Amino acid sequence: MDLSFLRPLYARPGPWASVYLDASHDTEDAAEALELRWRALAAQLGDRGADPATITALGSSVLRHVPRSGEYGLALSAANGEVVLHDYLPAPPQRDLAAVGPLPHAMPLVAHRGEEISWIRVLVSRTGAEIDAVSAGGLPRQLGVDGSATQPIRKVKPGAWSQARFQRAAETTWHRNAGESAAATAALAEQVGAEILVVAGDPQARQLLIGRLPQHWQSRTVQADVGSRAVGADPEPLTESTIRAIAEVAARHTDQALDRYGSQHGRGDGLPAVIGALQRAQVETMLLVDDPSSTQRVWIGPEPTQIALDPTQLTAMSVAEPREVRADAALLRALAATDADLVLVGQEAELDGGVGAVLRYADPVTG
Repeated sequence: MDLSFLRPLYARPGPWASVYLDASHDTEDAAEALELRWRALAAQLGDRGADPATITALGSSVLRHVPRSGEYGLALSAANGEVVLHDYLPAPPQRDLAAVGPLPHAMPLVAHRGEEISWIRVLVSRTGAEIDAVSAGGLPRQLGVDGSATQPIRKVKPGAWSQARFQRAAETTWHRNAGESAAATAALAEQVGAEILVVAGDPQARQLLIGRLPQHWQSRTVQADVGSRAVGADPEPLTESTIRAIAEVAARHTDQALDRYGSQHGRGDGLPAVIGALQRAQVETMLLVDDPSSTQRVWIGPEPTQIALDPTQLTAMSVAEPREVRADAALLRALAATDADLVLVGQEAELDGGVGAVLRYADPVTG
């Protein structure tokens, strides 16, 4: 998981106030329910020492956000009277949450976003295609392609006049439209950096489009034997096929990270080893079991890589006033600052203390 979206949170000092709440807009009294939830969170923030200006800024963002239909959540972090992060969650959090501390409480947001896979879905017919794409940052894009070749589309029935000529003309039309759809697909795939292309729709049109894609994109393509551009076609089977394909890519990422971690034979295993590697910007990917109930704490300094289990270690780094924070908050800050990735794994992963790291290089002195 690329954590670069968190960097604006670490570009300024705290203290920080973070809130997560259910903002679902699926009942007639949704606005009143949201206001009640916010009042409860605002009281918690005040009790925990958040300054009034920051609470006011958060309240304005919560109560004036653009509502979406159905169930969803909001994640916000603010400091010194300014909201720095305002994000929609695809589902409401399990419980509303308010936190105040030297660092923003970003772990619930990261867990909700999960592994973000950039993808393209192409619903193709013999006349063109409908292309949906989502970048790793979650930005959706849509593109419709209506092929310039419109006639003839269907082959004539056997025995019709000039049968062979019309069949060849129809095939030429299909090939031309497939080429235009493939060009648009490849261009959009480049823009979003797609990791997977799901191609659905008319079976023959699928084969033609895939055959016109550059080899680089063909190798990332999976076919879904569902979907139609016809009016009234049920979109649900195509949605399910797309979700499965994306989930398989995410699972491969996790498996590859675990394999690389295992090949290190114990290096980068456990919180002390991970912290030492983060101090040296040695972590390429951190593996973490997401545990919302964790009470693990660490000490930090002003710089992201100033992180330690013991404040005396930071004093030795010339940190005048070490501060104690949630371990996950400090780890996320260090990962984002050093361009390291994060992979969330299940409880079954064999990680000492629920954390481990794939290292960028082997250090013969420190491991």
